[in-house]
Amino acid sequence: MAKIAFILLCHKDPEAVIRQAEGLTKAGDYVAIHFDARSPAQAYAAIEAGLHDNPNVALVRKRIKCGWGEWSLVRATLATIETAIDAFPRATHLYMLSGDCRPIKSAEHARAMLDARDADYIESFDYFTSGWIKTGMKEERLIYRHYLNERTNKRAFYAMLAAQKALKLERHIPEGIDMMIGSQWWCLRRRTIERILAFCRKNRAVMRFFATTWIPDETFFQTLVRHLVPRAEIESRTLTFLMFTDYGMPATFYDDHYDLLLSQDFLFARKISPEADELKERLESLWTSGRTSFPIAGDGRRLFQFLTQRGRVGRRFAPRFWERESSLGRDRELIVLVCKKYHVAKRLAESLRQHQVIPALDYIFNEDDSPMPDLGGIETSLAKRHRHRRAMLRMLFRQMGTDRLAICLDPADFELLEEFYADRTTIRTLLVDCAYDEGYLRGHAQRIGLLGDQTPDATIERLMPTVAQDFVTEITRIREADLPDIHRLVEGTPEAEMATVLETVFGTDRDTAEALARTPHLFDD
Repeated sequence: MAKIAFILLCHKDPEAVIRQAEGLTKAGDYVAIHFDARSPAQAYAAIEAGLHDNPNVALVRKRIKCGWGEWSLVRATLATIETAIDAFPRATHLYMLSGDCRPIKSAEHARAMLDARDADYIESFDYFTSGWIKTGMKEERLIYRHYLNERTNKRAFYAMLAAQKALKLERHIPEGIDMMIGSQWWCLRRRTIERILAFCRKNRAVMRFFATTWIPDETFFQTLVRHLVPRAEIESRTLTFLMFTDYGMPATFYDDHYDLLLSQDFLFARKISPEADELKERLESLWTSGRTSFPIAGDGRRLFQFLTQRGRVGRRFAPRFWERESSLGRDRELIVLVCKKYHVAKRLAESLRQHQVIPALDYIFNEDDSPMPDLGGIETSLAKRHRHRRAMLRMLFRQMGTDRLAICLDPADFELLEEFYADRTTIRTLLVDCAYDEGYLRGHAQRIGLLGDQTPDATIERLMPTVAQDFVTEITRIREADLPDIHRLVEGTPEAEMATVLETVFGTDRDTAEALARTPHLFDD
């Protein structure tokens, strides 16, 4: 059976380090700890005293001063690996963790997973073709030498880089080495670690190369594992669940993320908030719970984005400056049908077309496949429609030969509605209020990727009130925005009252308004 030696690199909060190590060893596994030499000696002494009686914990005695993006992080990792290999001969796997990581499965589940597949778990993607690096330096990380820290010596760092470029001091990647890249949070078999240590002892030139690359903890182990281990024995993935925000920072998990974390197909999660005491306590108890059944939904990234940034789905932060300065036209009229139930607004739009009240388009800013005339390519994707939305609407007015146009819009797109009202054209909005039962709420959550087929019922029960409240909030925000010419059509209103609203909004005669109010199955699901 698998036994794990956790490689724990940390630099603060001795009490938290002690607690984490005690929790991980309760199930019979091991922990090797490197405590940053930049941290006070008394903090290290506190860890040493707190874990002195735990035979399953080993501390790296020769501490290293670590800096983000530096070779020092790899040096510290190698030192901790060597400590673990020497101290824990029964360890079958070594698992890289940080002080912000916590288990999201039980030890039994983790061991069963590692026993089921004789493989190394490490992201290992081609450095040059995978697109793993989204922004910033790429080739420059490798072909130039980096002796300074970009974060602490930014001016000198880039001055040295510029000098090497000017003097054409590029270097070659060591012969026979195919550069790989991936997350630094890996789980490797003991024999793989032993091969890596042997390689390091024999190949000093390769070590010197990596020692002057930038952010080597994303390339060193990822490259050597692919060089030393058959491809069939590598699972190119991490077993640690982590996400990044829109600003490129690691997403942080809090007390109310427990169910979300357990339903992900990972063994650990990073990073847990220091203030999330309840979450840490529950996850630490989970590790020794003996639980073996974990329904996997795999919907964590979408759920997290929804719960932390509700209301931003489908929105842009601001219009382009040329769109702000362009007008749809003073003599034109745009009527916006705002409804969360797309099929309801589409039925009303179809009724408008059938009764020749006004040209009406479906959710052209929300659905890729909404029927549209040829506009020279702007209409081909949602991204292009949003990028050129005012230009697209002006073209629609011209292409359809009309000065009056109706479109459907999701109420979540409040900024888009505000942008329309900032135009010099005449804008009128019809809010279509619908009733939402639990079946519809679940269906909506599944359609936008919040729920998967295996999402636990506990997660669904906690999420549904949030989804329902979002619907209410979206409509309320529009109603309270003091925008002119806002009208409401409420499900369940008598047909005569509905006809009055429709007559006002679309400027039709009474008979036509009554015909619109009698649109077959208008509010039916």
